[in-house]
Amino acid sequence: MSPTRLLVLGVVRMYGRAHGYQVRRELLTWSADRWANVQAGSIYHALKKMAAEGLLEAVPDEPEGRGPDRVAYRLTDDGETEFQVRLAQMIAETEGDGAQDAFAFAAALTFLPALPRDRALSLLRHRLTRLEGQLATTRSVLDGGADWRHPDHVGELYRLWGTNVEATIEWLRGLIKRLQDGEYVMADDPGRHFGAPPEIK
Repeated sequence: MSPTRLLVLGVVRMYGRAHGYQVRRELLTWSADRWANVQAGSIYHALKKMAAEGLLEAVPDEPEGRGPDRVAYRLTDDGETEFQVRLAQMIAETEGDGAQDAFAFAAALTFLPALPRDRALSLLRHRLTRLEGQLATTRSVLDGGADWRHPDHVGELYRLWGTNVEATIEWLRGLIKRLQDGEYVMADDPGRHFGAPPEIK
């Protein structure tokens, strides 16, 4: 699942029902176009595609008194399941190219509070273990002077990657500790967590 699809599901979930303009406006206020590569056209495409897949359903929209009628969407049960599964995957996994993984993780981190605390901690620890493995591999390449990394200056890429992974590992350990210490309202905590669906009245 793309970061855009996860963010769109998350925003529709958070509003309870939303039309494309609301989703776009919300994501732009978060600057998601910068840190998750979300584009306006991809938001509308994601809404239509996920509706066709049964993850969203069109619902009557309350008219605002101006402009054209809009189609509003809400999550189906399958959409909620997809949101939870993909959220967990994007937090835990580090596969794929660096930029796409960074976009996916940023999107997932936005909705981290939608998970129970222990589940979030487990997923973040899994990600930490994978990153520690990546760092060990990068150091091995640098220390071993593997022939396939020549010309020599390409080693600078591995130094850059290693430095980035080290910084991410340090930050991730801090986030895990903050969650262990009870920071942030999570899905299973008293109170309303970020991204929670509106309360049913």
